[in-house]
Amino acid sequence: MALRVGLVGAGGVGARHGRTLTGLDDVELVGVADAVPAAARALAGELGVPALEPDELLRSRLDAVWLCVPPFAHGELELAVVRAGLPLFVEKPLGAGLAVAEEVAAAVAAAGVPTATGYHWRHLDTVAAAREVCAAHPPRLVSATWLDKVPPPAWWSRADRSGGQVVEQATHVLDLARLLAGEVAEVQAVRAPSSDPGRDVDDATAAVLRFASGAVGTLAAACAQPAKTRAGLELSCAGAAVELTETALTVTTAEGADRREPAVDARLAVDRAFVDLLTGGPRADGLVDYAEALRTHRVAVAVAESARTGAPVRPG
Repeated sequence: MALRVGLVGAGGVGARHGRTLTGLDDVELVGVADAVPAAARALAGELGVPALEPDELLRSRLDAVWLCVPPFAHGELELAVVRAGLPLFVEKPLGAGLAVAEEVAAAVAAAGVPTATGYHWRHLDTVAAAREVCAAHPPRLVSATWLDKVPPPAWWSRADRSGGQVVEQATHVLDLARLLAGEVAEVQAVRAPSSDPGRDVDDATAAVLRFASGAVGTLAAACAQPAKTRAGLELSCAGAAVELTETALTVTTAEGADRREPAVDARLAVDRAFVDLLTGGPRADGLVDYAEALRTHRVAVAVAESARTGAPVRPG
């Protein structure tokens, strides 16, 4: 029988997940819900399913829920799903701040429901290859970068609604920094305030990261430029150098440089992996549950806090 799932969130990311889910033969998308009824109706019409209120959706004999809402909307929606005893996929970030995510994590742990999150980069075969290199050649210096424009949604420009660029966007590269170099013990950040009177999200953030392994690193994030030019990591390792983006991996050793491109569609793979888990398959290596995503979220929030206060912050 097909896995019956509901989708909460009809924005751009929710629409992407909805299209993926309706394209899977072993999944039945039961309905779409959104705080903006017109958005729910539009996406539901495209996907050929009903538009429902969230509580109606949870009463629809679901097997799982995909929750793809903006950072400020997290919290009660997750708790309602957990109270219903349903497995839950949550898009990143887990919230605009930390308190909501910590509350949801505690509820998830107490309920024991399966979870997954939207850190889709981890499903790239190039990330798996980079992980092997870093296991053999421990990273000593990590440079994480996200240089981009301001995304279109109005909520993104308000720090209290998006969490800011580091929390909402650069969290992807912070997640990979943790995966490849280990846990971040402390961050120290500075910021360049917004140059746009209609946006209070900073133009840029620069941070120094200290890893528990003894490695050091930096994060450079900016959103005031006209287009995205860079998002990825460079790692200087003991005996190797690694350059990783969503579209390529270059590994340089004493034998020379090897460049490869992903053979995996990570955005499809993240949904496929959770469906497989819920239908009896093993947990894919790239599937990030809520507890693991919270560790990355703590780092991103710590960077944002340090940039605001000027003081060093220890995540968590």
